[in-house]
Amino acid sequence: MRIFLDTNVLVSAFTARGLCADLLRLILAEHDLLTGEVNLVEFRRILADRFLASAQQLQVVEDQLREHTVVPRPVVPLSLPIRDPDDIWVLTSAVTGEADLLITGDHDLLAVATAAPVPIVSPRVAWERLRGVS
Repeated sequence: MRIFLDTNVLVSAFTARGLCADLLRLILAEHDLLTGEVNLVEFRRILADRFLASAQQLQVVEDQLREHTVVPRPVVPLSLPIRDPDDIWVLTSAVTGEADLLITGDHDLLAVATAAPVPIVSPRVAWERLRGVS
């Protein structure tokens, strides 16, 4: 399965132990990881600004993510009403990358899940689906 991780899931996976870190390990072991160029820009900014990551640390983490599929920034966004205009680029990247699933903790993206062309779920729901938990 091709699984697209939003920035908030990646940040949590790389900065804390817990569900998102476990989810990332599961995806790396059993699925194809995708993220977008737009996510990597935001990811680097958050790690630098909030977590004071050094340039070397940022490069190591980005290199790890670039070993997997990184969808280039799409040219034209999807036309879906999302409150945060930045989120449309995340969803468009997931669709462009032909993701089977978009995992996010972003409430604006989760709010449009029923109208989106790719399934959008929270990390908890993704974990339960991927682990076969009912």
